[in-house]
Amino acid sequence: MRSTPILVLTRRRLLSLGALAVAAPALTSCGDGGSGGDPGPADADAGPLRLVSSPVERQAADPAALRTGAEAVAALVAPLWAGLGVGVEDPGANGAFSPFSVAMALGMATAGAAGATRREMLDVLGADDVPALAAGCNAAALDLEDRAGPVPDDPDERSIELATADQVFGQHDVAWQQPFLDILARDFGTGVRTVDFAGDPEGARAAVNEWTAAQTRDRIEEIIPPGAFTPDTRMTLVNALYLKAPWAKEFDKTLTQDADFTLADGAVVPVPMMRATVARSAVTGDWSTAQVLYAGGRLAMTVVVPRGEPDAVAAAVADGRLTELLSTEPVPATLRLPRWRFRTQRSLSSALAEAGMPLAFSDDADFSGMTTQESLRIADVLHQVFIAVDESGTEAAAATAIVMETTTAEVPPEREVAADRPFLFCVHTDDGVPLFVGWCADPR
Repeated sequence: MRSTPILVLTRRRLLSLGALAVAAPALTSCGDGGSGGDPGPADADAGPLRLVSSPVERQAADPAALRTGAEAVAALVAPLWAGLGVGVEDPGANGAFSPFSVAMALGMATAGAAGATRREMLDVLGADDVPALAAGCNAAALDLEDRAGPVPDDPDERSIELATADQVFGQHDVAWQQPFLDILARDFGTGVRTVDFAGDPEGARAAVNEWTAAQTRDRIEEIIPPGAFTPDTRMTLVNALYLKAPWAKEFDKTLTQDADFTLADGAVVPVPMMRATVARSAVTGDWSTAQVLYAGGRLAMTVVVPRGEPDAVAAAVADGRLTELLSTEPVPATLRLPRWRFRTQRSLSSALAEAGMPLAFSDDADFSGMTTQESLRIADVLHQVFIAVDESGTEAAAATAIVMETTTAEVPPEREVAADRPFLFCVHTDDGVPLFVGWCADPR
């Protein structure tokens, strides 16, 4: 169905889509979801980044949609783990990713995809259609945030910090489709912040990095590295996720002692090893599992240690058996756990293309649901994770940025010339000197 043209508010007057090529930078896009009603400001933000947004309010979480959101997150675990080679290609290297953050960012991007591109992205995320996926992302995000806040009946009055946020940054003179803006507002609580990728890619990079740093408490200060944005960049869709949670029962620091840790290459090194008793555990022929609860009991960390083949655990995740790995029983166990702290920064483009959505990264990509002003494709999916674990608890942050750029695909011309009747021909030099001139009346 053809969407109603978006109206963009410029400094002095409203201009229709056809005038965007010469319009001043768009400040706000608004409307009534395509009914042609009178536009009005959708955001009163006076900051340096103007907001192009829909007046649609964010919807409350639909409990029935939560499963779709959870399945989208779960669907990414195996392909990202396998695609990044975590624990397999280089078992001696640290690595981490956030399937939740990637799913939220891809959910926004899928809302702007069309045709076969959209179908591939939905299949990778295990969703039937865009409305279901968007509603699922919304339910999953709001359910996550519902787990944050003061811990009930906690004598130490501790709190769980847990937040996720989405933001889209778009080229200021590109018209974004109203249905796309509606989904961003209704299911992701966001709009499009205008920047100038074409004229000032470094300024746009600074804006994205500043927003991401603020959302992750400065744990991820640079999700976009130098040179990632070019004058061909048109949009970046970002999700940020932050967690800071104390254990339900902190590890006793007096029990932490240096102990041997065997590296992947067989070398043995001393590390500070924490010690505690946990209520749930499991032991199989291939691994041992222990679960540690965070304060309030609504979040947990499960630790899975290989017992047999070193790569048995990594292989199980790549095979889609994460649920099996996380299975425990109410059997107490002593857990010895090292403190750790590291950062992972990777591109997910190859992993996602191999997972089943190669079209999105090609010149045949169809993101006409975002804009029809230019043809776009995904240039890169940048992902970064920070995690720190000690006796008190866990602090972790993740950010995912999907960078959209113009394609090099040929744009169909507006006119056609058909030599389907007698015609003149002229062979000439590049400065117009005729070498052969003729008339073709019968080409047989």
